[in-house]
Amino acid sequence: MPEIVPNFHPILVHFTIALLSISVVFYVARLLLSVNHNWREQWLNMANWSLWTGCLFAVVTVIAGWFAYNSVAHDMASHAAMTLHRNWAIPTAVLFLLIGFSSIRLAIVNKLPGFKFISVSIVAVIMLMVTGWLGAEAVYRYGLGVMSLPKVEAGADGHNHSHEMTPDKRVDKTISESMQPMAEDHGNNTNGTMEEMPVQAMPSSDGHNHAH
Repeated sequence: MPEIVPNFHPILVHFTIALLSISVVFYVARLLLSVNHNWREQWLNMANWSLWTGCLFAVVTVIAGWFAYNSVAHDMASHAAMTLHRNWAIPTAVLFLLIGFSSIRLAIVNKLPGFKFISVSIVAVIMLMVTGWLGAEAVYRYGLGVMSLPKVEAGADGHNHSHEMTPDKRVDKTISESMQPMAEDHGNNTNGTMEEMPVQAMPSSDGHNHAH
């Protein structure tokens, strides 16, 4: 089994957020269609199944998050961050579970979601976005669950390459410097004007042709 830091929570949470968010999107979007539009029923089915599947992922995600909360290495600042994330995650998951049970009841009796259902769903998805934001803050700002951080030196641009002059570039520079006096002598003609000498581009080691 591959080592996953801190556990499966960072993997599961993406499915939870995506499914629950898209369910609310379809619940609201179907209201924009005309009453007799064929897509209204299809979008309601998509919303229901996304919500039900998202609720299942939410349960597993919360369980994995709870294990991560009690096992990941942290300090005082990161502890406060992940506690705030937990305090938003649990009520958000509970609210979506209640919405999920309500949608199942509506589907059984063949009723459509009403204004109260849609309003609570919108509140729930806003809470979900806040929870996701706080989770990202805990990782990217406080380093929770991160095994190692990149060692960034002063002046580094984030790319792994050397700026030292290669032998091919030194040859190009030597040729360019040796041709410079010839160009200056060419410019001292009787008319007092400088004639430009065409210089053939020399291939360099980085795959580009540079005219010196």
